[in-house]
Amino acid sequence: MKALVTSAAVSPGIRLESLPDPDPAPGEVLIEVRAVAVNRADLLLAARRPPGSQLGLDVAGVVVRAAPDGTGPPVGTPVAALAASTGWAQLAAVRTDRLAILPEGVEPSVAAAVPVAGLTALYALQRAGWLLARTVLVTGASGGVGGFVADLAAAAGASVLGWVGSPQRGAHLVERGHRLHIGDGPPPGEAVDLLIDSVGGTVLRDAFVTLRAGGVAVVFGNTVRADLVLPPDWGHARPGVRLEHLFLLDEVERRNAADDLSTLLGLVADGRLRPHIGLRADWADAGSAIEALLERRVTGRVVLSL
Repeated sequence: MKALVTSAAVSPGIRLESLPDPDPAPGEVLIEVRAVAVNRADLLLAARRPPGSQLGLDVAGVVVRAAPDGTGPPVGTPVAALAASTGWAQLAAVRTDRLAILPEGVEPSVAAAVPVAGLTALYALQRAGWLLARTVLVTGASGGVGGFVADLAAAAGASVLGWVGSPQRGAHLVERGHRLHIGDGPPPGEAVDLLIDSVGGTVLRDAFVTLRAGGVAVVFGNTVRADLVLPPDWGHARPGVRLEHLFLLDEVERRNAADDLSTLLGLVADGRLRPHIGLRADWADAGSAIEALLERRVTGRVVLSL
């Protein structure tokens, strides 16, 4: 099979290579991949792994070999899955407790945008508990997770405020009825109950001070790669505040990821959750697509079709 692997010889560090077909474990199905998504987590892993390493967390396709232990869907079933960094390939072996069947009408190119971003958004919001009539501030809201957070929070009765760098980067959020805070300057002038942060650095610090007493900050990323610095009164000035970190690949070990992914895909099928795909490309053009993501020329998800 062909697969995208890490490479030190080309920019941005990805090339197509021939690899042996996967041999699924007892609790895995073999998928013929139709579409994959690109996450910043994939690119961070690419920078740390030796040349020739496989990548890819988000995958959608069709089951071509059922799991040897009898779990999971039969051959011919369209699915989306959270792969073990092996999804950017013509064939991928994925755990049956990390996949969900595609509802009718949900195309693989849309479904591939859901697993990592959708599950991250869902689990971040669940950390906060009750959302009805609460205010949620999302930093880096133009990214892949931001749109999922906004839609899921609004569906649960929350008011959403997305912090973005420019009006253009937040246009798709406005179209969905969400409010924006724009620019790299001072934080929003209103108090919030929940902060979902992926940016880090001064943005996290400035956003944190908007939390009410008893508020919750959930951090799942650090785009600026900066140390965590909070104001001296970060705790006593807002009694009961909580600061939590979410790492998806650890979180799914304690969750029913298959059912959660199925729920998210059902919301997509119903039109209540709309993945924002900012760039679609053929996987042969993966290098150009990755560069566009790294250079912030894309909002939302990057999806590659095979």
